[in-house]
Amino acid sequence: MFGVRDTGAAYGWEMTFEQPLPKSLSPSRLADFQSCPRKYQHASIERIPQPASYASAKGRFVHYVFESLFRLSPPERTLERTREFITPAVDAVLTEDVQVDIAMDDAMLARLVAETEEMIATYFEMEDPSTVNQEGVELRLGVTIDDTPLFGILDRLDRDPDGSLVIVDYKTGGLPNRNYDSSTFANAELYAALCQAKLGERPARIRLLYVAQGQAIERDVTDVVVSARTDAAVKAWARINRYYADGEFPATPSSNSCRFCSFKDICRANGVAVPR
Repeated sequence: MFGVRDTGAAYGWEMTFEQPLPKSLSPSRLADFQSCPRKYQHASIERIPQPASYASAKGRFVHYVFESLFRLSPPERTLERTREFITPAVDAVLTEDVQVDIAMDDAMLARLVAETEEMIATYFEMEDPSTVNQEGVELRLGVTIDDTPLFGILDRLDRDPDGSLVIVDYKTGGLPNRNYDSSTFANAELYAALCQAKLGERPARIRLLYVAQGQAIERDVTDVVVSARTDAAVKAWARINRYYADGEFPATPSSNSCRFCSFKDICRANGVAVPR
């Protein structure tokens, strides 16, 4: 098994990881664990590199542009200034490794730039950034709840005109099926728990900006939701520690969890029945 020192688990002896357990649990890593504990093992403990995809590179590229936009003072947040961040995003995001992973050529770069320009224009039709009162950009929050260390980075934390806090997240993919709202808002709802614990104030809403489609979807945050997400994270962290102590995280293959997983070949080599 990758990254594990086998000292005889099959014979009742101890089996341990050579790598340390991560110091905290983020919403994305929690999602990995809930999807498949073995995926969490490969990604977060063994830290096996996951190759970039065009979609992931585009997401980071567009996020860089909007993060840079909201570092400006409100009067400076114009369409023209936003477009100026495309060139520095090329150097900051499209590293040599990323270019190799996605087999980037001039045509792909031109496509990425064109799609980014379209999303910028669409975003400016969705809201006027000069009127946005944001309280944090790429806001890093770390808290410990019930002995569970949690950490997350929020795209934006806004103060709406009614005085309430709103978590804002940019989405560069397609609109979700509204039958899956629970999973769509799951990460941001854990961010709400982080805000409440760290800032002493619960955000009132979550706003997801689908900048490729020009649509925003929102969901209210309730105490029940915050409590449920926190409880799920605490229970997951306890299981993570137990699996870590055991020396192995179980694989839970399914068509959904395995479809876009980077570790399918590793799992198959270790005898996991990965769906085709």
